[in-house]
Amino acid sequence: MRISFGCEEFPLKIGSVTLQSNLALAPLAGVTDLAFRELCREFGAGYAVSEMVSAKALYYRDKKTDALLRTSRADRPVALQIFGSEPAVMAWAVEPVLRHEPDVIDINMGCPMPKIVKSGDGSALMRRPRLIGEIVAAVVKASPVPVTVKLRTGWDDGSKNAVECARYAEDAGAAAITVHGRTREKLYAPGVDYAAIAAVKAAVRVPVFGNGDVADGPSARRMFDETGCDGVMIGRASLGNPFVFREIAAYLAGRACPPPTLREKLSVASRHIRALVALKGEHIGILEARKHLAWYLKGVRGAAAYKARCNQMKTAEQFDELIYDILRAAGEEGERD
Repeated sequence: MRISFGCEEFPLKIGSVTLQSNLALAPLAGVTDLAFRELCREFGAGYAVSEMVSAKALYYRDKKTDALLRTSRADRPVALQIFGSEPAVMAWAVEPVLRHEPDVIDINMGCPMPKIVKSGDGSALMRRPRLIGEIVAAVVKASPVPVTVKLRTGWDDGSKNAVECARYAEDAGAAAITVHGRTREKLYAPGVDYAAIAAVKAAVRVPVFGNGDVADGPSARRMFDETGCDGVMIGRASLGNPFVFREIAAYLAGRACPPPTLREKLSVASRHIRALVALKGEHIGILEARKHLAWYLKGVRGAAAYKARCNQMKTAEQFDELIYDILRAAGEEGERD
């Protein structure tokens, strides 16, 4: 699918990498693994960024961390995201990341979580713009693939410096920049600063992705219109809802797109669960599937009782039984697989 809604040139490119559309899946820790990214691709995500991986953990050869970098032919083009605050360690991390053959390497400079910022990583870097430039320069020098950066609007309302940080990143060789339209202090509180994203777009020559509260067609249209961004990144709205990419694409193209039926939602949920088990083994896969199924059940009548039952599940077959029971209660059970 090749569609353009906000960018002046299309197909949209990050360095030498051509995107399939300018609707992208944003990185979400504990969510945007290979299983979920492949599902979102099916519904129109033209680009995706992995959950973030610690450069320092890669440096110390943590096997669990390396597993987070898995990708596939269907998962293209993809950015594998690393975080850290030491230029030399970040540059060293490029080699183990490249073993997974990413199309792009993304640097997280926007995560607001306390356990990340207390080490000087994530959005804490926005308090040190020169260091942003040093990190990007080190990674760019080590990487044969394009390097991108994800920022916030600043640390707090008194230090909104996304433009300054973006310029340091671009001057150091960043091929694209994503701006989440909130400060670190605001975490995910309501309200997106479109003007700050627009200011970054006006200040740099590389593509800019707008991120924050893009949940449907109208909010995506607003992000494009108010910021002039080249692409949008969709994060929390995709939880239990990979269909959001299909719906946004249709809206922006002026086409009708009915919401997914309960049967379609739960069919995709079942496939998602199976993919998690295949990727991570039954024990870990099922543990992670519990939260995903709870998201798929949002808005379903009786969801609270189903979620409680979900939290006791230990096998994929038990999930299939639950899904069948939900469909039966809704009068949509049909034939069992």
